[in-house]
Amino acid sequence: MHFIEKLRAGIERGEITTTIRIWQKPRVKPGGTYTMGAGHVRVTDMRPIAIEQITPKMARDSGFDGVIDLLKTARHGHGEKVYFITFEYREGPPMR
Repeated sequence: MHFIEKLRAGIERGEITTTIRIWQKPRVKPGGTYTMGAGHVRVTDMRPIAIEQITPKMARDSGFDGVIDLLKTARHGHGEKVYFITFEYREGPPMR
């Protein structure tokens, strides 16, 4: 799972623990670990939501100024399905 540069420091500090993605199909799964810099994120939950369910608080908790700011980044591909994902950041490589 990739994050834009402006979000990475907040993720590493534990301030950002959610993301909203617009994909054609799920690209991550709960329990999955994904490398980010010197550490990794572990997906704790993922659920489909309607785009109308995205709230300003969800956008801010995901590291954006608001819903419009989030959608400018999230709407970059051909996807139409919206997913609300929670995760935790851990330093070091994932434990296997």
